[in-house]
Amino acid sequence: MSQTGVITFKGNPMTLAGEALAVGSPAPDFQLHYAEGGIQTLTLADLKGKPSIISVVPSLDTPTCATQTKKFNEELASLGDKINAVTVSRDLPFAQARFCGAEDIKMRTASDYQTHAFGNDYGLTIEELKLLTRAVLVLNADGEIVHKEIVAEVTEEPDYATAMAALRMLL
Repeated sequence: MSQTGVITFKGNPMTLAGEALAVGSPAPDFQLHYAEGGIQTLTLADLKGKPSIISVVPSLDTPTCATQTKKFNEELASLGDKINAVTVSRDLPFAQARFCGAEDIKMRTASDYQTHAFGNDYGLTIEELKLLTRAVLVLNADGEIVHKEIVAEVTEEPDYATAMAALRMLL
């Protein structure tokens, strides 16, 4: 199943693989990877128990994706360990770790590079580019989706205020 008419990239219509997830539905399980003393695995079970924000970007090596990650990192700093915060891309975990070190990013980054299952299961893979689209998900402590934004034009930033308001309502 594919989704059309949802996003554009530089004005060009793109197709998203998978089905759209609805607010109120349980988030699908996932297996993402991050670099911390080697390659580690992050799953949905690791996020349960606290509200979570998942910031999805095509690549940290682009200006808009870097800006999105830095802005969420700044906004989320005051919430400390009350929440889980993850940026997901298909960048290699080592590149993600290098970016976070260079930019003093404290939120976790995780990669969908191995199986692409996260992007496909969440309906966030751009079929034409094989990258993740720009999106923000907020999950409650039980792993249910309470907020979802798929940014219509991939090169634009998400609505930070609405995502943060949805997250703060869970605290």
